[in-house]
Amino acid sequence: MTDGEHRVLKFRPRTHTPLPVIQRSGQLAPDLSRYEADGSPDDYRQRMIANAAAIAFTALLTGVGIWLALALADLRNKQDCVLMGRRDCAQISAQRIDPIRHN
Repeated sequence: MTDGEHRVLKFRPRTHTPLPVIQRSGQLAPDLSRYEADGSPDDYRQRMIANAAAIAFTALLTGVGIWLALALADLRNKQDCVLMGRRDCAQISAQRIDPIRHN
């Protein structure tokens, strides 16, 4: 086949093949009785403590992620400043000395 020749393929749509239905004792779905509640009382307090712990962990993980993203952005800005050759990249915090008290 040369570069100037093209080949056209005929589009054949897929045929629909139905999924096999497995019937077990007249049911269309598998037996789900093992997931049903066994009648014992629900431990509401323990469940709420677990939910609170999960929310606290998620909030902590989100906070650490935000702090890390901000720290990396600040570091990138300082590095860009230094690589541009500027000398005033770092913020220096100096305390003001009161001349009257300083004896």
